[in-house]
Amino acid sequence: MQHDELKLRLDGWRLATAEVLYYMPDHPSLLQSFMWQTLDLAPDYPRLHKFLNFWKREIDAVIHSVRLATGETIAPPKFATADHWLHH
Repeated sequence: MQHDELKLRLDGWRLATAEVLYYMPDHPSLLQSFMWQTLDLAPDYPRLHKFLNFWKREIDAVIHSVRLATGETIAPPKFATADHWLHH
């Protein structure tokens, strides 16, 4: 993992995987799939929106739908202290 990627993950960025279902205008009944991954920041997902805006502007394919899956963030471990000890 590169230093910049680790810093992003510590700042709350997580791996986002988008599956884009799309069709070409000359074959509207044939859905195709494209998978794309990046680190992104929930809940706004700025990189995903930038990618989808690029797609709409530059690619001659119509987006049917997008499914998004995200991973865990990297953060310091969470722990809680016990208020009482039980002994037998």
